[in-house]
Amino acid sequence: MRSGHRPGQPLGRRPEERPKHRPGRRPGHRLGRRFGWLWAAYGTSALGTWLAFGAFPLIAVRVLHSGPAEVAALAAVSAAVGAAAAVPLGPWVEFRRKRPVLIATDLVRSAALLTIPAAFALGALTFLQLLLVSVVVATADITFRAASGAYLKTLLAAEDLLVANARFESTAWTTTIVGPPLGGAAIMLLGPVATVAADAASYLLSALGIRATGGHEPPPEPRKAARMRAGDLLDGWRYILADTTLRPLFLNTALFNGLVMATQPLLAVLMLGRLGFAPWQYGLAFAAPSIGGLLGSRLARPLATRFGQHRVLVTAGALRALWPVGLAFPGSGTSGLLLVIGVEFGLILCCGVFNPVQATCRLRRTATDRVARTLTAWAVTAKASIALLTALWGVLGALLGPRTAIGLAGVLLLATPLLLPRRPAAHPSEPRPAPGPV
Repeated sequence: MRSGHRPGQPLGRRPEERPKHRPGRRPGHRLGRRFGWLWAAYGTSALGTWLAFGAFPLIAVRVLHSGPAEVAALAAVSAAVGAAAAVPLGPWVEFRRKRPVLIATDLVRSAALLTIPAAFALGALTFLQLLLVSVVVATADITFRAASGAYLKTLLAAEDLLVANARFESTAWTTTIVGPPLGGAAIMLLGPVATVAADAASYLLSALGIRATGGHEPPPEPRKAARMRAGDLLDGWRYILADTTLRPLFLNTALFNGLVMATQPLLAVLMLGRLGFAPWQYGLAFAAPSIGGLLGSRLARPLATRFGQHRVLVTAGALRALWPVGLAFPGSGTSGLLLVIGVEFGLILCCGVFNPVQATCRLRRTATDRVARTLTAWAVTAKASIALLTALWGVLGALLGPRTAIGLAGVLLLATPLLLPRRPAAHPSEPRPAPGPV
């Protein structure tokens, strides 16, 4: 422990900076000016991301006249290479102040994306550039996510983390609802390159918002080893797998997200192909249920306050696994569309409750000097599991048919609640001993 730090006082917050709870006001409603700027920055960049949703594939097809194999490679290669490139950045971020890292990753993403409209205006845009920009953005995304979690933990008291994560979750679903329709209209009027420029501008505004948070950020714990060794790259995974709470949560999240995302391309084939739904109906089937995520994120804190975080975590985690098997049974016509909307709404509602509680449990359980490495390992594994299971289910879809493959994923998802933590997690004020050298 650093000298001058009292047990129970959150790192990075001077006593006078801590939000004061007024009599009659429930704790956690006012998280302070610094969090307000961070929240605004998150919302701005999230909206920009959804405005540009699907822009890169459209640019590849309409501007560069790329084929299906190139478009598929654009998604797969950028995710895989970006995840691999982010692995050594986790240990690097851990021993640096997080606020400058957040600003730097926002500026890197903004600069990389701006090269797309610049090259397009000069008539020099190539598929290779599109691929390289995708890799840079994917790497910066993971790094930003890891640093932001560590920064949030030093910014707020432990009891305020659930409120903060619920607000982030609510903002994520709000931008999911609003962003794609606005982005689609912008693409129709101005073309996909314009939405990439808007996304770049959102990252620049995000960097300005994070800079405006100001305040004091404590220096990170010094590294004990003189140089980073190859084995240090695995510190995040070692830490997760050695923890009785993080390990099952990690495995549950990786398997659940991977199986759910693996069925999305097959559902598109089923709905747009065999069932004959129009593209606007397919878009509606996934846009409308996002309201469930907004509702779930608003319910997360009241439910956790009443029933306890562990009970809500396990219940919501189990309930979300019940819905996806229903996606194997839609028929054609209005009834089939309503079935998909209903199933997706139930799934997203449960995820909206589960996600902020899970993120809070993960942050509170992880020692402050391990957050960046842990979140990096978590994000890299999530991307890898999604890529691997999506490829596997593509093969299964070709062999068994999309409906059968979707049903198989749904049946496997029914077993994922068995991986949830069985006991409430302890949140010690002192960091617990962690495996591996620092």
